[in-house]
Amino acid sequence: MTQLDWQWLTLSQACQRLKSGQGSAEQLTQEMLSRANTLSDQTQAFAMLLADDALSAARGLDEKRRAGEPLGLLHGVPIGIKDLLFTKGLPTASGTRVMADFRPDFDATVVTRLRQAGAVLIGKTQLTEGAFGSHHPSINAPINPWDQDLWSGVSSSGSGVAVAAGMVFGAIGSDTGGSIRFPSASCGLVGLKPTYGRVSLHGAFPLANSLDHIGPMTRSVEDAARMLSVLAGFDAQDPNSIDAPVPNYLQSLCSPDDGPAPLTGMRIGIDWSYVSDGVALEVVEVTKKALRQFAELGAQVIEIEVPPSARILAEAWGISCGVECARAHQGYYPEQKALYGPVLQGLIELGLRTSSEDYQALETLRQAFTEQLNDVLTGVDALISPCMPLATPSVMTMESGAPVSDDQADFLLFTAPFDYSGHPTLTLPLASESGRLPGSFQLIGAKLGEESLLRLGSAFEQASQPITYPELLL
Repeated sequence: MTQLDWQWLTLSQACQRLKSGQGSAEQLTQEMLSRANTLSDQTQAFAMLLADDALSAARGLDEKRRAGEPLGLLHGVPIGIKDLLFTKGLPTASGTRVMADFRPDFDATVVTRLRQAGAVLIGKTQLTEGAFGSHHPSINAPINPWDQDLWSGVSSSGSGVAVAAGMVFGAIGSDTGGSIRFPSASCGLVGLKPTYGRVSLHGAFPLANSLDHIGPMTRSVEDAARMLSVLAGFDAQDPNSIDAPVPNYLQSLCSPDDGPAPLTGMRIGIDWSYVSDGVALEVVEVTKKALRQFAELGAQVIEIEVPPSARILAEAWGISCGVECARAHQGYYPEQKALYGPVLQGLIELGLRTSSEDYQALETLRQAFTEQLNDVLTGVDALISPCMPLATPSVMTMESGAPVSDDQADFLLFTAPFDYSGHPTLTLPLASESGRLPGSFQLIGAKLGEESLLRLGSAFEQASQPITYPELLL
């Protein structure tokens, strides 16, 4: 049987080939599992591979195609899921030792929807302990395939590495303070953090429930749109789920037929102080370059002001996160404290000693910031900003603590405020002229404004130099 060698196709391309019978889901799954096994030591991306389940699912999907049955949006495509998503009867450790033997008796809603759409779940990706800021001391951190000395992002780093190393066509990440955006930026990917409540959190072990978001990480904007079309939608089992119609996100994408200025009439907001004060010059340059590209595509650039409380929320995020994390772990902590690593312990302890008055004060500020940001977004289709105040830092830099200097912006400045507010964000890569790790930036949209973000992102991607991902030695 001819080797498929499809690993660098987009998810959408692979899906379309499988539907047309150019290859079988079983063969593709077997090849991607083999690749994941071979690259295991070089990437440390997976907490576990689900070979038997994946191959069984793939064979069933091939039977559906041969029988002429309707096929889903993700038909036959190998996907990775972050190991905080419940999988019935299988370990869901959430990067911890305390939950190493936890086997849920139901699937997370996201897992169910992926399977219903024909995705083949080949493995559960590694994450930081409890999805917070550091891996448990007994777990190896995922390794950035662009450069092993560079940070691979934080809790969704396993998902980011798996996609960037060509072991899956897309993966699920979660974002509480930046954990879709940081690994997407660090691995040269597209990362979509949907509106809070747009994607169900049912069956996802929380870091901080009111801040948690689940979304796709992919190598193209179209792939992110395709995955969001599957993930989004009301779920009565999630009390914060939004009961609103789900558009066909694929129809929001730009096409070559839209002409040389497909974004005419769209407006992008920029707060120059926000995106540059305390931000590395090379990061500011990426934002400027992206903005010039949007202008060439017809978008109007509007100067706006991000509410100043964004900085306060970024600096205080650990308090809100700590309080809610302590609630999530109350069945384990402090009784099993010895099984916890020091970083997650520290967060939980912070939450336990935080007064209800201090937590509530941040909730009040959060509400005010959200309303102010809503007002800003009434005048534009999206805001633009970096994802991080630094270009992808080294592992050593992050281990020594960020910010690295007094004049550097808070590391969470461009991420945590939009977890507080629940607005959607789209992280996009920008190819570097040297062929090294791409730069990155993000677009922030109005609530349920994913269609506008995807239209902007797809136009930008089509006009930009494609990303060539590093080919690791097999």
